[in-house]
Amino acid sequence: MRPELLADELTAACEARVATVAPPSTRGAGFDLDAAYAVEGVFVRRRAAAGHATVGLKVGYANKAMWRVLKLDTLVWAHMYDDTVLAAPDGHGRVPVSRWVAPKIEPEIVFTLKTALPTGLTEAEAVLAHVDSIALGFEFIDCVYPEWKFQPSDFVAAAGLHAALVVGTPTRVTVDGIPALVEALATFKVSLRKDGQVVAEGVGKNALRSPALCLAELASARARRSLQPLGAGALVSSGTLTESQPIRAGERWSAEVHGLDLGSLTVDLDP
Repeated sequence: MRPELLADELTAACEARVATVAPPSTRGAGFDLDAAYAVEGVFVRRRAAAGHATVGLKVGYANKAMWRVLKLDTLVWAHMYDDTVLAAPDGHGRVPVSRWVAPKIEPEIVFTLKTALPTGLTEAEAVLAHVDSIALGFEFIDCVYPEWKFQPSDFVAAAGLHAALVVGTPTRVTVDGIPALVEALATFKVSLRKDGQVVAEGVGKNALRSPALCLAELASARARRSLQPLGAGALVSSGTLTESQPIRAGERWSAEVHGLDLGSLTVDLDP
């Protein structure tokens, strides 16, 4: 199927709010990541034509244990846009959810780059030298595939399931603070609450041993596809720290980090 036609099908399902799209990977051999990124590229071009700039990338499958199961050799990514990334500088945001099909929420660490991210980095300390700030974020994902069943190539084709990203209060990365931050990113814990009750917990090492190392892997993976490095000001949402959780309007979700100075983030889900 031509990338444009599959993008049309995915868009129509989102607009109709129905989970009826058969994953492309089930329609015969050949729908690999190359084909998936071609579809994701259609969305980027269409969004640009509609006046919406890309502001960064979200990471998917930032867990090497999953790579073995899914036969991946690296993580995957998709673009985020100026109208899908929302700031919550006071640690509190509101998000309308009724426009989505079957939304879920994920707590993530969000990086803002200070300088272009080079390839070949293997240590978190070297990665953080290129980071301006970090923040706690909530990634909202949505799925038009029935029962949330799909393969990595289907995930990429559906724009990485990206619906929105809420970014909490940023913490500036300083040269003097990098050594302590390296350790904290690998060891911190996060608690995810729905209406005050803990429903999931996670740790920094769930994202490739450290969310900072997700940046390094992302840079290398994109270089292997001959793509330009991410530049200064780009955002990277570095992969979920817990299992994703289904959501609905009327709920209040919050995340609190322990061992990393990012405070907490709360979102109220509106119709």
